[in-house]
Amino acid sequence: MTTLTEPGSAQRIERGLLGRVVDRLGGGVVQVLLVLVAVFWLVPTLGLLVVSLRGEVENNASGWWTLFTKPAQVTFENYGNLLAAGFSSSFWNTVFITVPATLLVIGIAAMAAYAFAWIEFPGRDAVFLVVVALLVVPVQIALIPIAKMYGFLGIFGSIAAVVLFHVAFGLPFAIFLLRNFFAGIPRELLEAARMDGAQEWRIFATVVFPLAKPAIASLGIFQFLWVWNDLLVSLVFADTENQPMTKALQSQMRQFGTNVDILAPGAFLSLIIPLVLFFAFQRYFVQGMLAGSVK
Repeated sequence: MTTLTEPGSAQRIERGLLGRVVDRLGGGVVQVLLVLVAVFWLVPTLGLLVVSLRGEVENNASGWWTLFTKPAQVTFENYGNLLAAGFSSSFWNTVFITVPATLLVIGIAAMAAYAFAWIEFPGRDAVFLVVVALLVVPVQIALIPIAKMYGFLGIFGSIAAVVLFHVAFGLPFAIFLLRNFFAGIPRELLEAARMDGAQEWRIFATVVFPLAKPAIASLGIFQFLWVWNDLLVSLVFADTENQPMTKALQSQMRQFGTNVDILAPGAFLSLIIPLVLFFAFQRYFVQGMLAGSVK
């Protein structure tokens, strides 16, 4: 007597049922759910924006959602108070720290990653393993030794000190990410360029670097967000004149625990720029995260 089903047919039937359910939910329902989740995650940002546009009396008297029924509460006085408190200098300090730290990490890591991926030199694999091992080194371990070195060099408390620290601790992950991406580039492209007489610098600049835009954009987002939102490094290495926004906001919380008219607009300005950057380069983000995973 023969069986009516072959081995594994029950699993195929089950997968077929699940597949039909997924197909049904894969249309408008899932898209609506994703939109609802996105709106839910943006509610705190919206609330912070509304609080920054309300006066201190209104914020103490009622919740931020009452602005939608009383739009006359909108005022830009809080942003004027923020500028009067000297926050503009902290904003530009943040820019002067974040932009060089991001560009230097991308430039140095791209060249190092190309060397690890496509240039043969003695001890290449051993050096790369050392770079990977540096990924697990916590920032806190280096604070005191680096502070002593900065004091010896005379740059402690400057913007350059903060930038150099961020570059040093951003390079291991950056090299690891870009090296994996560069290793996935077809060797034939590089060999063709060498046969045409191109040197390594020209191959890197005209062939490899343009192909690495997804990984570079993803790395840039990571590095920018890390440096822009950093508080620990700026607390240790930046003095009052060179303090970024995170340290300026932290000092305001220490002095005025309920100073909402300063904290809310400052926190929103500190938040909105990384948010805009992320949405501007989001199409490269997933591609960069998958860099080197498939060859």
